[in-house]
Amino acid sequence: MSYIKKELKLTNLKAFALLMKEFNISMREAQRLIDKRRLFCNDELVLKKNEFLQGKVELLCYENNPKGVDIVFENDDFAVLEKESGILSHPNGRKCSYSLCDEIWHLWGKQACVAHRLDKQTSGLILVAKHKKSQIEFKSMFEKKEIKKEYLALVYGYTNDEFVLDDSLSLNEDYEDVKTRVVLDKNGKKSISYFKKIDFFKDLNASFLLCKPLTGRQHQLRAHLFYNGHRILGDCLYGLEKDDIEKILDGLCDEKEYFRLCLAKRLCLHSNRLSFVYKEKKYDIFSKKDTKSEFLNSCKF
Repeated sequence: MSYIKKELKLTNLKAFALLMKEFNISMREAQRLIDKRRLFCNDELVLKKNEFLQGKVELLCYENNPKGVDIVFENDDFAVLEKESGILSHPNGRKCSYSLCDEIWHLWGKQACVAHRLDKQTSGLILVAKHKKSQIEFKSMFEKKEIKKEYLALVYGYTNDEFVLDDSLSLNEDYEDVKTRVVLDKNGKKSISYFKKIDFFKDLNASFLLCKPLTGRQHQLRAHLFYNGHRILGDCLYGLEKDDIEKILDGLCDEKEYFRLCLAKRLCLHSNRLSFVYKEKKYDIFSKKDTKSEFLNSCKF
């Protein structure tokens, strides 16, 4: 998704009023656009909402750049998409050239949005609310843990057939400028994950697991597995030195170096199943990807 400057027709109005009339939006929405530093007048950033604007007035807008996406399920209220590994769920700044929102807004307009997020490197099912009402409903359902999620992962080492990890977790706020990671903390938030081994690959010394996060903490599965000796193959945040993490996040690491550091070409974590009841109807939606084969191929160079 790229940003472009769109020249506005109206002038000689206060900044917020101009946006309200030009785009038929509320005062709150207009003020939010100004707060996001998206409005310019004569190439100067507009910071005052009550400033009268004359001359060339431009708004920094998103320009969708759809590339195509697999729709697993769709009805009038929501859809379920297959997100590829390496794709952001939502744009993270002006330097972001593409995210899943390029597809969502192209298909269903700006009122549609992801109902939850997957990490950039995590692939699989993601739920999209098509309008504000369903967005509010799904947000409440996630908060009440009424939406069940299952993942598949390929992890280092031989695991037990079934096991539960319940280490409390908290965000590491002191990791300088590197993406916030999660640490074990006995005073942190209660976190519970269930795992079941599906297969073991002796040549890779890797276990293929079904994973169920019973709580919804950031990086919960990645952190639980790493701190218990079973790092997810392809993980670029847990198990690496700070310099290597920065190098990867800054896009300065080629595929060969990534493979050497992370043991796979991608994070071997996939959102495989979503199940919930919506408007008194039960939905049980599975990914259509051959996840095991994709993981195994990512472990070959």
